[in-house]
Amino acid sequence: MQQWVEGRIELVETMEQDPAQLTTFERPEGIPGDYREHLDVMSELMILAFKLDQTRVASFMWANEGSNRSFPFLDVAEGHHQLSHHKGDESMIEKIRRIDRFNVGRFARFVDRLASEPEGDGTLLDNCMVVYGSAIGDGNRHNHDDLPILLAGGGGGTLDPGRHVSFESGTPLCNLYTSLLDRMDVPVDRFGDSTGRLSGL
Repeated sequence: MQQWVEGRIELVETMEQDPAQLTTFERPEGIPGDYREHLDVMSELMILAFKLDQTRVASFMWANEGSNRSFPFLDVAEGHHQLSHHKGDESMIEKIRRIDRFNVGRFARFVDRLASEPEGDGTLLDNCMVVYGSAIGDGNRHNHDDLPILLAGGGGGTLDPGRHVSFESGTPLCNLYTSLLDRMDVPVDRFGDSTGRLSGL
């Protein structure tokens, strides 16, 4: 915390001594047209909000489950939703893999940025919990079971990251949310369709 305060004091003193160092920015019109740039801008905005303690919680939905966004920069002209109904077609499955790799790569960039920002005795990543995932387990079957969820961060020492953990089939995703709310000292009996807490996080 002392490092953070000293950094802010130094920044204010620098601005007071030489206001010419302040950069003026033009307000952008709308969101970036390039999807990659949009993800990066939103990621940086969340990191900045955390650094400046403007918020403790952020939510960013990249797309809804029915999104039919295409990914021309990945040589994927078809829409994601269309590809998710692949019926076993290997060429469509490979395109879904490309999209998944891109998305997880962008998530990894966000996590790396959190890890590069000092906070207290650690980093922003050490002190936060970041959930990445989908509400669809298998788009081809419209299956909502066995969801692929990534949980990053140390949760202020309440999480043991860097592992693969499997839970019993049929465990509601909301059990994860109640478990994370507990770690934030937000007591709730239930959330959504939760049936309890997850152990071993």
